[in-house]
Amino acid sequence: MSARPKRQNRTEKLDLRLSPEAKRKLQLAAEASQQTVTEFVLESALLRAEDRLPDRRHFYLDAEQWSAFQKALDAPPQEHPRLKRLLQEPSIFDRSDDK
Repeated sequence: MSARPKRQNRTEKLDLRLSPEAKRKLQLAAEASQQTVTEFVLESALLRAEDRLPDRRHFYLDAEQWSAFQKALDAPPQEHPRLKRLLQEPSIFDRSDDK
């Protein structure tokens, strides 16, 4: 997943104070990336946020939870008659309208 922000309505605002040197460094980096300072800072901050939120990609289980998880993975699949029936019907992509 890319941290590059999608073009969408931005309704929230984030203000920050920084030194002139830090501002200039961000401006130069944004120029080098062919981005606005806002785009550069937002993308950089989101990338850093993704690095700091590993629980969004990994989960941790204690021994009892791990055992239950493995049991669920090893269990035979459940029957879903309606889904089975649906998957046996011809797809609209399989139908030929040429007559």
